[in-house]
Amino acid sequence: MTDLSDIRREYTKGGLRRAELPAEPMALFEKWMEQAKEAELSDPTAMCVATVDENGQPFQRIVLLKRFDERGFVFFTNLGSRKAQQLAQNAHVSLLFPWHPLERQVAVTGIAEQLSNAEVLKYFVTRPKESQIAAWVSNQSSKLSARQVLEAKFMEMKQKFAKGEVPLPSFWGGYLVKPDSIEFWQGGEHRLHDRFLYSRQGQGWEISRLAP
Repeated sequence: MTDLSDIRREYTKGGLRRAELPAEPMALFEKWMEQAKEAELSDPTAMCVATVDENGQPFQRIVLLKRFDERGFVFFTNLGSRKAQQLAQNAHVSLLFPWHPLERQVAVTGIAEQLSNAEVLKYFVTRPKESQIAAWVSNQSSKLSARQVLEAKFMEMKQKFAKGEVPLPSFWGGYLVKPDSIEFWQGGEHRLHDRFLYSRQGQGWEISRLAP
């Protein structure tokens, strides 16, 4: 077994105090997201999405956050994908934003609701044409005999839609994750990290400090 126990570092970028917290968690999330963008992090919108299958087996994957507001967090995907199939059976989901260079994490739990076709189309038309075509090509999570099959299908669809708009595939959609809890983690010296948990209580939020 490879021993990694000697790999460690101190977290020194500053703490997070209760007096600094807004009443609504999305206000703090917006502030942290803007700071992640300003710091020019690689993929600041990348988040780990965790779902569970019918046997209770968790699965995780990286997905890009495309929109957020006071309702929650939005991402898009193939509706035939493994994540979509699992969400159809169990809509409970967990998100994690790992902003390591800022010594921050944001962890979310909530319920994923499928977006309407109108909401999906509104985003789909803003994608680069190649990305629109790729949505038609990939039967996400299915088995492939070779990469060449995927590339050949892409070229076929590229020629098909060469002279016109790419229509929205019926099997492509999105989800709004409505949060039940949002935890903000800020690294601290000597492993004395700051953790604050927003838990939904009716129409408002309860804020708790958690031990590191």
